Formats: sequence, C-alpha cells, structure tokens
Amino acid sequence: MAPQMIFVNLPVKDLDVSKAFYEKLGYSINPQFSDDTAACVVVSDTIFVMLLTEEKFAGFMAPGKAVADASATTQVMLTLNAESREKADELADRALEVGGSPAKEAMDMGFMYGRSFADPDGHHWEVFWMDQEAAQG
Repeated sequence: MAPQMIFVNLPVKDLDVSKAFYEKLGYSINPQFSDDTAACVVVSDTIFVMLLTEEKFAGFMAPGKAVADASATTQVMLTLNAESREKADELADRALEVGGSPAKEAMDMGFMYGRSFADPDGHHWEVFWMDQEAAQG
C-alpha cells in the first residue's frame, strides 16, 4: 500500500510571489501539476502545497462561500516538524529573510520547541521540534 499523502491547498494573491517564496525556502515546484493558475510545491515525498490563484481556489469551494483573506483571518495553522531546534530556527529564519513575516513568539517548553511565520499571503506556518523520549516520559 502506498503511503498516504497530503495536499494542502492555499489561495494566493500573486502566484509568482508565492512560488518564489517557497522556492527560496528550499522547496521545489512540480511542473506537472503547475500552470499559470496553480503551482505544486513539493515539501516532501508525501506533503505537497498547492498554491492556487484566488479565482482557481474559489472554483473548488462550495457555492456561497468566500475565499478567506489569510492576512485578516486564520482558518488553519499549518505545522511541520523539524529534526532539531536548530532546524526549526533555520526554516523560520529563512522564511523571514525571503518575504515571510513573524506570526507569534517562539515557544520553548524544554522538550518541545517551535517557531512560526506567515507566508506572503498571511498563511500561518508553525515549525516545531520535540524530544520524543522526554515527551513520553
């Protein structure tokens, strides 16, 4: 059985700006599933972020619903794990360097550490590291 995959779909105001942001974070774009209205960001072998123009995104929504403006509202927080505290800092710092903005203060609970940022459209991302042994014990 193939591993389960996740495709996170995000509405974006400027597809080129959003693609450049995620590429600067070190992710690639899969051209097979990209065009002038969408871009498939490859986060890992099982995680993909579909950047969709707001018009394209709206075409997938239930009738009568509006596309949320992520700079004004938060519908979802997207969370990625990191191999270490340093890797969490590395990704969050890089996001801030290449056009992201701070989302909230770092969280440090000793056995768990996290950073956050917002992408150019305001989508909230969390990056966290957890010491599995300490968490279990």
